Amino acid sequence: MEIVQQSQAILLKLGAGWVLWLLVGLSIVSIAVVVERLMALRVLRTPSALLRDTLREGLRAGGFDSALLALSRFRHPAARVAMRGMEGGSRVVAEARSVMDAEIIAQRRILERRFAFLATLGANAPFIGLLGTVIGILQAFNALGVAAGSNAKAALDPSHVMTGVGEALVATAVGLAVAIPAIVAFNILQRVVKSALDDAQTLALEVVAYLEGKV
Repeated sequence: MEIVQQSQAILLKLGAGWVLWLLVGLSIVSIAVVVERLMALRVLRTPSALLRDTLREGLRAGGFDSALLALSRFRHPAARVAMRGMEGGSRVVAEARSVMDAEIIAQRRILERRFAFLATLGANAPFIGLLGTVIGILQAFNALGVAAGSNAKAALDPSHVMTGVGEALVATAVGLAVAIPAIVAFNILQRVVKSALDDAQTLALEVVAYLEGKV
């Protein structure tokens, strides 16, 4: 019981204001992360059909050397994966497949950088807001208790409770307002990255098919 009272006293002393400022700070950071990721993922705007046609035409025109030269003008991860499989000239099929699989993993880590922050924020921001709401409600009832000890009429006035609870619920609303955009951005960016990695798999299969055709 003493621990509960001490915890309540600490929460009442801290108040709920810091929770709102924390959520505002996290919201600013999440916006910065989304903008940074959008800038970094601009390389994915290259159409997959263009990458595939460029690779196939290069392979038909002059093999790996021609294809490497043609793909070198692209910064798309799929192009990097295909180039990794063609570097060093003629390869064994299993070796080419292994190095391209390794490059796909490396590219995934680069593309999904800071995604974990958005996912974590989206999952936990509502709970942070709920913490602010709980603190606000505790403050409202504490104020009601103080009023009851000094003025019975003030204690019976429902406006004291309703106003405090209404202010406390703002924290929950802010938590949801921070979480929803973070989750939406995470899902959209993840889908974009998945599409890019699918393109990388397609180009890797093209390289493998070319090598198997030479055997």
